[in-house]
Amino acid sequence: MREGSAARGGSAARAAGTSGVPAAPQARPAAPGDADAPRGGRPPRRAAPPPRRTEPAGQAAPPHRAAPPRPAAAPPPPAAPPAPAAAPAREDAPPGAPFLAWLRTPRPQAAPGVWAFGHRPRPAEEPVRVPARQLLGGALIALLSCWLLWSLLWNSFLGGLWMWPLFNFTADSWRSGMTFVVLSYGYYALTAAVLLFFFGRLGRWPEVWRRWGAPLVRRLWDDGGEPPPPAPAPREDPAEWPRLRAAGAHDAADRLAADARAGLMNDVDHARIERAWQAATARPGLLAAFTDTVLRHGAAACPHPSGARDLAVRTAPHDLVARQVRIGTAADDRRNPYAHRGTGCALDPGLLGTSLLAVGPPGSGKTDRLVRPVLESLCLQALAGRAAVVAVGATGAGLAPDDAFDVVVRIGRPDSEYDLDLYGGTDDPDEAAGVLAEGLVGDLVGARPEADGRRAATALAQLLGPYRAAHGRFPAVPELRELLDGAPGALGALRAALTAGGHEALLRELDARERQAGRPGDVAPLLADRIALLDRPAFAGFFDTAHPGRTFSLRTLEHPLRVRVDLPERGHAEASRMLARLVLAQFTECAASRADRSLFACLVLDDATSAVTAESVRGLQRLRSAHAGALLTLRTLDDVPEALRGPLLGSVGCRMALSGVTTWDGARFAEVWGKEWVETRDVTDRQVVAHDPFSRGMHALRRLISGRAVTAQSVTVRTVERERWSASELAHAVPPGHAVLSVTSVGGAAAPPVLVDLHG
Repeated sequence: MREGSAARGGSAARAAGTSGVPAAPQARPAAPGDADAPRGGRPPRRAAPPPRRTEPAGQAAPPHRAAPPRPAAAPPPPAAPPAPAAAPAREDAPPGAPFLAWLRTPRPQAAPGVWAFGHRPRPAEEPVRVPARQLLGGALIALLSCWLLWSLLWNSFLGGLWMWPLFNFTADSWRSGMTFVVLSYGYYALTAAVLLFFFGRLGRWPEVWRRWGAPLVRRLWDDGGEPPPPAPAPREDPAEWPRLRAAGAHDAADRLAADARAGLMNDVDHARIERAWQAATARPGLLAAFTDTVLRHGAAACPHPSGARDLAVRTAPHDLVARQVRIGTAADDRRNPYAHRGTGCALDPGLLGTSLLAVGPPGSGKTDRLVRPVLESLCLQALAGRAAVVAVGATGAGLAPDDAFDVVVRIGRPDSEYDLDLYGGTDDPDEAAGVLAEGLVGDLVGARPEADGRRAATALAQLLGPYRAAHGRFPAVPELRELLDGAPGALGALRAALTAGGHEALLRELDARERQAGRPGDVAPLLADRIALLDRPAFAGFFDTAHPGRTFSLRTLEHPLRVRVDLPERGHAEASRMLARLVLAQFTECAASRADRSLFACLVLDDATSAVTAESVRGLQRLRSAHAGALLTLRTLDDVPEALRGPLLGSVGCRMALSGVTTWDGARFAEVWGKEWVETRDVTDRQVVAHDPFSRGMHALRRLISGRAVTAQSVTVRTVERERWSASELAHAVPPGHAVLSVTSVGGAAAPPVLVDLHG
């Protein structure tokens, strides 16, 4: 059944692509009320979609059910990304100069987690750095010595020996007239150059220039209007779209390059059209349609189904070429590797694909400095047709504005436009029962004898299968509660409907449920108590299976959707935790079962308290191979059962400990980050004993002046194994607004834990 739904969704996307606007596979969903759309197989439509675009004469518009409404011709161009700091925009610069400067900025290969935009690699080891006082003192002494020696030579205080080469290696005819004057001054200049070179090397003048002179000149140059760098060659200039030209689409490349120069293109447009071009090259039949669309609409071609080309507000630096978002700067701290000090720290799908766990107390910056920038980046990538994101948080958490999402599910709010599918959009009763059981009692597995995940899934399947066969849908919350309570009227009505429909084989499921209901330790009463948390007046009208037109399900992860689910944490804390656990279970199941994994799917769960279970930990491990990931935040690891704390840290590839964690949490992070070999220097002072009278007198004088005895130092160098970050350092040595972050890419490349300034 799932395969059929995916196939029909792909057909809709292909219909949209061949109608003149090619896009990434399955990038154009149909409306939720379409009669031919399987429930949960396509994403819901915005409440007030823009009017349809008028098609050219002679070209029929695609059917309404095959493609969603498209935006009107070319929305207004959004603001371009900020220009690089090294090349500020001038008043006389063309409109597209900031975007072109951003696009042409080099992005060298860097270690995982390093901000690649304009990155300047540093040596792996810290070079020997002369102290500033010693360096400046040596340079000044060398300069004075050079000037003194030159003065002595110039004034012949050292005799005429230094002029001996001039008189002995030149012809006699050169020593008269203007020739001798020119030759003499040339010899003087050569001598001065030799002296400057010798004393410059002796006084380390090049190091003085690199440390203080060059930065000062660069700063003065930037303040005075640095001219823009020359454009690279057309074959190497990304603003000229060389890949399109290499494939023969010169007209489309010219149109896009002209829009970029005119300031009509931004970074989202560039990433979105690059994505559409990749989809078109994968299917040669779409190349002509892609070229035609670009020629007609330029930078506004191949739009997102919402019609949006940017977010209204950006709170963090983004680089959609490298698909990175900058979350801070590596601190210039001795505990950080030298190659990382002062570099920007960034996250991208290649890292989030291994999932990220952030632990820190309230106020440490989890939401403001991590969740919001990452969510913002994923929303931008969704607009570019490269990602699908689901954000889950408490009502009022302020993860992002409403206009940054295509779907906002406000559970418990009567003004909510969308509802949440309690069964994850599946038609399989066994799969629906397994996911629902995880959401209802996953946190109680092992804590209560009757709370067993397999028994809970079996009990639910014994009811969901017959009910769906009899009514063509799964039961709503009140109906499921009655069935779990074993109400005679509900079970009798279901039995009668099965008999009338000729489903005698499913009657055995009801018989088995009734037999188990009378045994001690039956899980159905516990399930009924948990489902009763959703059978409240505040949730009336939600989780309604009879009217699926407004229901959102996570089966739509094959589309570039931006979804936010608001949980009613105030007054319904237990229900909120249960729903968060349910969404996490549905996400891990749906992301792994996608037929099309070209989009990166990510779940952002702000506050995963009670959402982490043994099954969800196993689900997180499956996301890496499914081109998906999750970002989870916790106040403390104590919110996770003790038996799962180690497996949770081991199942994610990216780990962040924010300032204020306890030593107990720090010990877990220190254990997972392991140890490293470091070189230690032990310095021992021993008092020097003088035997002759002169030395004793000098020692006494030195003790009188300095107040300390004369000592000699002995240095012992050893290589020992130490923790990268100890529990005490994580608990007490991480400044406010900082965090220790380690990342691992999907390909297996890892970076050591780095102290990050989240305000940098």
